[in-house]
Amino acid sequence: MYKRIAVLLVLAVVLVSCGGGRGAKKIVTKDAEAVNIIARHYDNEIQYNTVSGKLKAVYQDEEKTQSVNLSFRMEKDKAIWMSATVLGFPIAKVYITPNSVSYYEKISKSYFDGDFSLISEWLGTPLDFNKLQNLLIGQAIYDLREDAYEMVQSPRGYQFLPEEMGRIKKMFLLDPSHLKASAQQLAQESESRSVTVTYSNYQTINGKVFPENIKIIANEGGQPTNIEITYRSVVFDEEVSFPFDIPSGYDEISVK
Repeated sequence: MYKRIAVLLVLAVVLVSCGGGRGAKKIVTKDAEAVNIIARHYDNEIQYNTVSGKLKAVYQDEEKTQSVNLSFRMEKDKAIWMSATVLGFPIAKVYITPNSVSYYEKISKSYFDGDFSLISEWLGTPLDFNKLQNLLIGQAIYDLREDAYEMVQSPRGYQFLPEEMGRIKKMFLLDPSHLKASAQQLAQESESRSVTVTYSNYQTINGKVFPENIKIIANEGGQPTNIEITYRSVVFDEEVSFPFDIPSGYDEISVK
């Protein structure tokens, strides 16, 4: 169960991980109204050092539906940590930094301990920590300032489509009330891969607008797999730690 959730998150990142760096950027889009909406999307990005709390993840594929409760901790631009527990005892953990990806599961007594370059080689596409972070906090996964986009306004929000479609087709929908992501859709048709991320609700915590529900639908070769994430509690800017030690005697998961 926990391995499947980790794999689906990796699959989502596969599609969203081509792109450049971060920092102050000049918006490429020329339409004045679209430029204003994009600028406000980044002006409204939540400012935080850490975020932590509890979440529920529901995994569903063609064969089964399972759910798990997890603790999560994030330090902005530095670390993402999740721990699944039963009766207070951890049974699976994930620890991701910009340079490392580590995971272990007690049920199968297996682990992975590597970095993005190893997984990128295995998957045939580069992975990116920042885009996974953006997905989890409701920011546009790709940087909307880097490419030229056409904007269409509708009752559902502001929809952005690239002026020129590349190898990966993209669509971003921003909520008109707070300009956070409402939906993001990416498709790599040549590989029969697609990911749709929707944000059905947001919550305001200490003045910060943060997702409450995220649904990820990943389609690989015509086989859909879903994860629905519900943040049950969220706390900002408390001191956090990231305890992670792979137990001895576990079997390493090979990605080669």
